[in-house]
Amino acid sequence: MSNRVLILGGQGRIGRSVANDLLAHTDAEIAVTGRNCKPNLSPSLQFVQLDLDDAIALRRAIQNCDLAIHCAGPFHYRDGRVLKTCIQEGVNYLDVSDHRSFFQKVVAEREAAETAGITAILNTGIFPGISNSMVRQGVEQFDRAETIHLSYVVAGSGGAGVTIMRTTFLGLRKAFEVWKGGRWQQVLPYSDREIIEFPKPYGKTGVYWFDVPETYTFAESFPDVQTIITKFGSVPDFYNHLTWITAHVFPSSWIENSGGIEFLSYVSHFMTDVTDRFSGIGVAMRSLITGQKDGKSAKYCSTVVHENTAIAAGVGTGIVAQLMLEGKLQKPGLQPVEQALSTQLFEQAMANRGIAIAQSWQD
Repeated sequence: MSNRVLILGGQGRIGRSVANDLLAHTDAEIAVTGRNCKPNLSPSLQFVQLDLDDAIALRRAIQNCDLAIHCAGPFHYRDGRVLKTCIQEGVNYLDVSDHRSFFQKVVAEREAAETAGITAILNTGIFPGISNSMVRQGVEQFDRAETIHLSYVVAGSGGAGVTIMRTTFLGLRKAFEVWKGGRWQQVLPYSDREIIEFPKPYGKTGVYWFDVPETYTFAESFPDVQTIITKFGSVPDFYNHLTWITAHVFPSSWIENSGGIEFLSYVSHFMTDVTDRFSGIGVAMRSLITGQKDGKSAKYCSTVVHENTAIAAGVGTGIVAQLMLEGKLQKPGLQPVEQALSTQLFEQAMANRGIAIAQSWQD
């Protein structure tokens, strides 16, 4: 019998990308959820009507699957009920969560997940997700890694719809902690602009501090590392300046209430509908690791580029889901993806999907 996969939020752009990756690389039966069935749903997918606030319906949907994939963001608003239901029902779990607040809410379920014997993996997708595995790949090159510098740039909307806009503006609300010099320090969101050389077609692009779960989970995953930098930017560059103004000039009330977030998100989405035509919707990521190798200081850099951010996020989650369905990734408990997914399996799965990871040692 085929495995049955339930994708919560599977009609959104990220959820659809996950479903498409699984259709291409597995023989699983895939069901997607939503409050209403949207037009043009692929005939290869089943639809399950579901409101996440309906605990009975949620439990019934999870009982009927072998793997639940949570793609219903923004995760700033989620409380972990999907994960808790999976633990209670003995069903494996993945998500595309992209904010440390969600990790901090659900990390208390680690022991329960391990006791239930389920594999629960958080932060799959593109960033976090593929980015985390790139960092693990780099850290493993060293005798002792000391600094992680992870940078992302997204063109326009990234093909991810209005949800990505909400996530961006929600990330501007308040200062957050980062691991610098072996201690936690506060930084302001969208501060400390830095110019990073990304692969073509992006080139030199501005990036800024941004609150992502990697900042938090890497400190646990790689305890020798003393400094973790995670920065994000957009192209065209004027979006960076607009986001900086939103974070540092606009009245705080504009991004501290849902009405303001919705207004800013839809205005931004309207703008990217125009600029996507010439900027594209791709993504580039650069991981730069410094540390000690063979008794000397060294630098290792890896980069990935994809023409569609939403599709790349689907690949990141699809890789982990495929490996779980094939029985190659079974780690009872709760962990972020960089703790669960080995570099060997990551590299093989990326190669199978035709996505190249450029790697080099630097002077």
